[in-house]
Amino acid sequence: MKDVESLWDLFQKRNVSRRNFLKTCVTITGILGLSPSLISDVVSAAEKQPLVPVIWLHGHECTGCDEAFIRSQSPFASDVLLNMISMEYMDVLAAAAGEPLEHHLQEVMKKYNGKYLLAVEGAVPLNDDGIHCMVGGKTFVHNLKEVAKGAAAIIEVGSCAAWGGIQAAKPNPTKSVSVSDVVSGKTIIKVPGCPPIPEVITGVIMHYTLYGQIPPLDSKGRPKQFFGNRIHDTCYRRPFFDSGMFVEKFDDAASKAGWCLYKVGCRGPETYNSCGNLRWWNGLSYPIQSGAPCIGCSANNFWDNDPFYNRMPNIPVPNTIVNADQVGIVAAGALTAGVIIHGALSTIQHKKHHKETHDTEKDNE
Repeated sequence: MKDVESLWDLFQKRNVSRRNFLKTCVTITGILGLSPSLISDVVSAAEKQPLVPVIWLHGHECTGCDEAFIRSQSPFASDVLLNMISMEYMDVLAAAAGEPLEHHLQEVMKKYNGKYLLAVEGAVPLNDDGIHCMVGGKTFVHNLKEVAKGAAAIIEVGSCAAWGGIQAAKPNPTKSVSVSDVVSGKTIIKVPGCPPIPEVITGVIMHYTLYGQIPPLDSKGRPKQFFGNRIHDTCYRRPFFDSGMFVEKFDDAASKAGWCLYKVGCRGPETYNSCGNLRWWNGLSYPIQSGAPCIGCSANNFWDNDPFYNRMPNIPVPNTIVNADQVGIVAAGALTAGVIIHGALSTIQHKKHHKETHDTEKDNE
């Protein structure tokens, strides 16, 4: 097992040009949500800081987070795995399997004790002593606790790891819980989503690699640069919401015209994520852009929303709480009031101008 090298060391070893290295650093700066003025700092860190070893465990899940991760476009998943992070253990993508892979895991844990990041995908089933999820003849809850002991920090990848996900949905027969419900005394970063955006996963790992510390977190333990805004705040349909222009049903004219999806169950006003900024498939699209309301997949207990497309009772509007129907009324009222005020001001201005003209003509006489 070789020592972990820096990003620049890897590029040199593989005869990748300095130009491509700098382009990669620019990409990383963008993923991290940093100012372009910090590109030089990112370059310096990428030249010196060793890539942090990563152990990725799988619990009670569908592997959807993996499927999203390997389809990362900016950067490509192959570049992430081979050049940008030191992935030491991940049973889905590992070349080895079975006993050799598990032996390697033990070696990594011993050599990099206190230095590796632990990424966990999936919930933790506790019912019946945890037998509902077994890896290598051991329960997942046992493996999780063992690997977590030497981790510098833990990343909960996806809503299952962060909140319990579909496994924890009612009636939750396996008594599945989030990773943070089982592990304590460790710094935990939540990256929820079903699945999470690939670039967000990479961004969190690269932030720790470059700066040696976790990114700033919000009150729920999510990285602020990716979960600092609601879907509602970055939605390109927001002007229709503010104007009270809503889709009433999926096949109506408003739907075809791209109006706001709030009335047909969009949970964008209460969901925090970067879908509207980063989007998916190299920024190609995201659910709202394809005409589907946000179902709040990065929120806790979203699987228990029945139905998914259930209209929220209230929506937050600056300085008040109103519903969608009232927004339309207020918008229409404001428009009418604006027209009336504009007309009144125009009349006053016209009379003032007429009086000034008349007084000027009188003085000239």
